[in-house]
Amino acid sequence: MEQEKNGLNKAKWWQIAGLAVNDIATNLYMWEMIFISYYLNGIIGASVVIASSLATVMRLWDGVTDPIIGIILDKTKGKFGKNRPFLVFGQLIMLVMSAFMFFVTPKFPKAAQFWIFVIFYAVYIVGYTCQCVVTKSAQTCLTNDPKQRPTFGIYAGALNTVFFTVAPLYSYTYLLKKHNYQFGMDYFQEMWVVVAVLSLILTVMTYIAIRSKDRPEFYGAGNTDKQKIKLKDYIDVLKHNRALQMLVVSASTDKLATQMNGNATVAIIIYAIVCGNAGANGLIGTYTIIPSILILAFGIGFVARNFGQMKGFKFASYAALIIICVLTAMFVFGDPTQLSLPGDGKFTEWNAFSIAFVVLMVCYTGFKQIAGSLVYPMTADCTDYEVYRTGRYVPGLIGTIFSFIDKLISSLAPLIIGILCAKVSSSAQLPTVDTPYSKGLAAVGIFCMFGILIFGYLCNIIAMHFYPLTKEKMESISKDIADIKAKSIEKE
Repeated sequence: MEQEKNGLNKAKWWQIAGLAVNDIATNLYMWEMIFISYYLNGIIGASVVIASSLATVMRLWDGVTDPIIGIILDKTKGKFGKNRPFLVFGQLIMLVMSAFMFFVTPKFPKAAQFWIFVIFYAVYIVGYTCQCVVTKSAQTCLTNDPKQRPTFGIYAGALNTVFFTVAPLYSYTYLLKKHNYQFGMDYFQEMWVVVAVLSLILTVMTYIAIRSKDRPEFYGAGNTDKQKIKLKDYIDVLKHNRALQMLVVSASTDKLATQMNGNATVAIIIYAIVCGNAGANGLIGTYTIIPSILILAFGIGFVARNFGQMKGFKFASYAALIIICVLTAMFVFGDPTQLSLPGDGKFTEWNAFSIAFVVLMVCYTGFKQIAGSLVYPMTADCTDYEVYRTGRYVPGLIGTIFSFIDKLISSLAPLIIGILCAKVSSSAQLPTVDTPYSKGLAAVGIFCMFGILIFGYLCNIIAMHFYPLTKEKMESISKDIADIKAKSIEKE
């Protein structure tokens, strides 16, 4: 067994980084799907509310599949481990079904296209769930070292920072401009090719990274062959695992806020309509990427590793909350039309609004990534806490129950945005770069971009006051699990 003398299970740096890559493999498809309302509205012909409602319904379906897949994963035993089968099948299902959505659906009669798309989308989500659960589940067998586990957040955060910088540049600044700022069939099909190829490559990298650790001796206390999990055990987890409860409350409300903040329609309202500068949307990430990664490395590498993941999460939430309040004030009381950045096609010189916006966005992106990146390793802590509390090793259930509640709440994002846009606009179309400015749209954009984040971070802070897994508690849990494993080996 690859254990240290003290019983801790440690991983090599490239294994942790390799698992973090899986988050990008699934985020590639997730990013493509944030434009799905435009596909349904402009190509399939669904109304704004129907298009937005379908995105909500499908995210709910995504949540429903989570605990089902989680239970199956917990019961999975075989020569390919628990996680790798879900990694492979999840990727293949996403690849095939997304291709059907964008290449096959338009070949059906117009009256049938919407329902055909719904079927393909529903099956696609099963694959998405299968691959996503691996990111949470595999962490528990990769390492249980309280000091090493947070480093997953550094790799995941850095990779996601790069990804969410490059993705807008590609989607808005390059691809949308290439297709004359129209979300047409060519736009979606070209994006699909890029997404499918990159996601497949990253999935292969993840498979290699977790292969040697995806074995029974690294599951829970090493006694998973003997454990029999029943339905009542799952109910007990939900009722009594306080750490999981608080993390769900915190991260799900945070996710609703970030889903609305990152929505394509909201980005168009803020940058193209309110600021009058659509090109700035894709550029802001280039200014934040390096300094935000440095903030991320400090927040996780120093605060989380030395003071615990809970304190790191709370620290980042406080900082992000203050910054968002200042940004909101700038857009409400300042002049957003002054926003101009080098490379946006309108830049002449720096002004106070643009400088303040860039500085605040640099800081916010860093602190946002700290909080977001710590959620995954904190979910693994909740799994270890359940092993410590009851002896049950159920990473699939804990990871997917977390995702279920998360998606149940965050699924409201596209619906809320669609309804708000419909309320303040007489158009049957979602706002585009050509939509004229109105106070109603400006209010919707500012609320969805900034205001909702204030609510999310307040929930983070409150929930963490009741989160029991401090640094000291996790060190104690790791020692207890190591003792159980040692005794189990002696008996064998």
